[in-house]
Order: sequence, then structure tokens, then C-alpha cells
Amino acid sequence: MSVVQVFSAAASGSPDSHGAHAPCTSPQRWRVHHTVASVLYGCFILVAQTSTMFQIWGDLALMTNAAFLLFTNLAFALKIINVLVRRRDIKSIIDESNIELSTEYRQKGIQIVESCNRETTQSMYLYMWLSGVTVLGWVVSAEKNQLPLRAWYPYDTSKSPAYEITYANQSTALSVAATTNICLDTLVTSLIAVCRCRLRLVALSLRTLCDDIQIPDKQLMTPEYEQIVYKRLQLCVMKHEAALRTARQIQRCFTYPILAQFTVSVVIICVTAYQLAIELNNGKWVRIISMVAYLLCMMLQVFLYCYQGNQLTEESSEIADAAYECPWYSCSLRTRKALLIVMVRTRRALCLTAGGFTTLSLACFTSIIKASYTFFTVLKQVEDRNPK
Repeated sequence: MSVVQVFSAAASGSPDSHGAHAPCTSPQRWRVHHTVASVLYGCFILVAQTSTMFQIWGDLALMTNAAFLLFTNLAFALKIINVLVRRRDIKSIIDESNIELSTEYRQKGIQIVESCNRETTQSMYLYMWLSGVTVLGWVVSAEKNQLPLRAWYPYDTSKSPAYEITYANQSTALSVAATTNICLDTLVTSLIAVCRCRLRLVALSLRTLCDDIQIPDKQLMTPEYEQIVYKRLQLCVMKHEAALRTARQIQRCFTYPILAQFTVSVVIICVTAYQLAIELNNGKWVRIISMVAYLLCMMLQVFLYCYQGNQLTEESSEIADAAYECPWYSCSLRTRKALLIVMVRTRRALCLTAGGFTTLSLACFTSIIKASYTFFTVLKQVEDRNPK
């Protein structure tokens, strides 16, 4: 089962064949209640972390210690709200993509689908591994009578049993938030990867447009074969338009959450690197390993968005080359003109943007890392000028 199929099975609230909503079954009610509970629980965590920011305002080291997870949770809250609001649109994208890929019968096409599924699955496992190391490191590295994360609570957390309960609460919250965040990011990047896969299948169809067609040397193909090729070309155009429509849906559903993620990622990577520098001076190796894993995790999060967006642009541009590779010289003037129109249209590369401000590309990833490093140097300069 592919990554996208997993999310398709987890989706709920979709309309039935008559356009009405299907009755809410027990698993669906459980998912709704679980989602509402997660949102309320997340709001409680945000309030606790925001409140502690006011208590430690002015202490740069403590503020950065509390800020990196606060900004992570802010982006997480926006993404989960966006998925809840647009769940029907997302479900339709998943269903359409599943139908398109599951009906692929060509050997090369099946290999393309398997390659896409393998790539998204491997990236998800890497993301999960880094997140697991981070959460485990934070949980086990807390000092005696200290919580894994700095947060404000309306009671004394240093006394038993409040300390043990709060400690377990934070550990559970970290695990749940990390798992859900992985699912949300993997959902978006997998949908982009599936759109890439569909474009690759269109390119394959164009390259094999005249397969099993007997073409005489230096002559045009017969009218019967010409009609077959033209119908295949029409099907390629329809599939290409469907893939472009899916890309526009992805853009509409996720453009602003991606922009929010990129914005806070600049701050998160910066303050995480700053906290890592502090931990290196303290020599706490468990905490150092967890902070390194978290830094890599946040960089991987941004990289997956930028990489998939960059590859989507590349795949859309390569369709024109695929159209040229077919034996167009043996086709009629009508088919040649149609192929030329396809080539001209596909020269306009497909691009996904983050809120219309920046394109998802490897250059965007480099810019985010550079901006984070710039803010990091500013923090270090402020610390050097104001030693404790």
C-alpha cells in the first residue's frame, strides 16, 4: 500500500455517490473525537508555552530554549486546522490520484509508480527516525525535578505527584505532536510526489506514442494507424490536464500553510542552532544528540517541500522533450501540429509557490538556510555583547 493510500484510508467525512454525506460510523466518530481532543490539547500546550515566554522575557538563552518548540507548535496548529477545513478537497485529490496510478498496466509505468512510492516511504522513515531520536533525547535528558520542556502551569510542578503527571504529560504530548506533524508533512510532500509521478507517466505515454505501430521507412503511416496515434495523443493531453488540475488543487490547499512553515522554519533552525551551541558548551551529550537530530529534522522538513516542488517543475518541463522523442516525422500534418502545441504548452514549467512569495525549489531551501544562519550570527553577537 502506498503512502497516499494510507492517508486515503484515514480520511473521513467524504460524500457518498449521491452527493450526501455518508452516515458517521463508529471509527469515523472516534477519528472526529480524537481530532477535536488533539486540537484542544494542542491549544493547552500553546498557552503553556506562550505564558512561559512572558515569564522569561529578556533572558536570551531561556527564550530561545522555549521558542523553537513554540514556533513548531504554531506551524503544526495551522497545518492541522488547514487539513480539517480542506479535508474534502484533499480527499478528492487522493482518490483521483489513486485511480490514476492503480490503473497503470505498463511495465515501465509500474516501475515509475513503485519508484515514487519507494522514495516517499524512505523519506517518511528518515523523518520518523530523526523525530524519534529527538523526542527520546528530550525525555531522558531532563535533570532531576526538571521537565523535558520549559512551560508554565497553574500549579507547582516540582512536587509529587504533579511532577510525575506533568512529566508524563509532556512526554506524551511530544510523541503525539511529532507523529502527527510527520503525517501532515508527509501528506503534502507525497501528494506533490504523486503529481510528479503522473507527469512522468504522461511523458512515458508520449515517448511510446507510436509503439506497436508499423511505420514504413521514409513514409507516412497509414490512415488507420494515424487515427490510433491521434487518439493516444488526445488521451495524453487529457491526462496532462488532469495532472495540472491536481497541482492547482495542491497549490490552493497548501500554499499558505507551506508559507507559514517556511517562515517559522527560519526562526526554528536559527534558535535550534543557538541552543545546540549552548549545549555543546555544557557537554550534555544526550541533549546534544537530541538537538542535532531536531536540527536535521527541521532542515529535512523544509528540504522535502523544496525538493518535491523542484522535481515537479523539472518533470513538467521534460514532457516537451518526451513529445519530441516520438517518431513525429512519420505522422500527418494534423498530428504534428498537435504535438507542437503540446510541446509549446509544456515549456511553461509548472511551479508550486509558498503563498505566492517564493517557489518551492532547491534555491528556496538554500535561501532559508542562509537566512537562518544570518539570524544565528546575530544572536551570537548579542550574546557576546551581553555576557552574563
